[in-house]
Amino acid sequence: MEKLIQKEDGSQELFDEEKIREKIKELGNNISSDYKDKNPILIGVLKGSVMFMADLLKEITIPCNMDFMAVSSYGNSTETSGIVRILKDLDSNIEGKDILIVEDIVDTGVTLAYLLKYLKARKANSIEIVALLNKPARRTSNLDVKYIGFEVPDGFIVGYGIDYAEKYRNLPFIGIL
Repeated sequence: MEKLIQKEDGSQELFDEEKIREKIKELGNNISSDYKDKNPILIGVLKGSVMFMADLLKEITIPCNMDFMAVSSYGNSTETSGIVRILKDLDSNIEGKDILIVEDIVDTGVTLAYLLKYLKARKANSIEIVALLNKPARRTSNLDVKYIGFEVPDGFIVGYGIDYAEKYRNLPFIGIL
């Protein structure tokens, strides 16, 4: 595990901007290679994935489309409620398309498991997941995440788009409260 650096806001830094940038470049290269003969649709899960998805798209060198969904199981809590709600659905038809769900962090997996089932019913050609962060210690759903940026410890992660009660999204690093 990386050395934690205490920040003024009380958070501890796990990954700085440079490490995040390097990892996203690596993920973009892998996706570009794996999908070289396809035109994937990247589906960002709002709001946390916005910064990651924007930077990831810059590193993907093949044609691709994007869309967004807003899905919630947390509200303003640090614990999932277990009840998943679709707050914003896709704008595009995904039938017969290759889908790449872009997620900021895979925690319990409850939301992503629900989302996978929901999207599979729309008859996509393929569905894979790219997550900047993976927190396996809390996993309650069996998920196959094809592309993972970093493993993180069991704690509340913030920064680089990830929030606690809508705060900390604008931190340029990834930290733990």
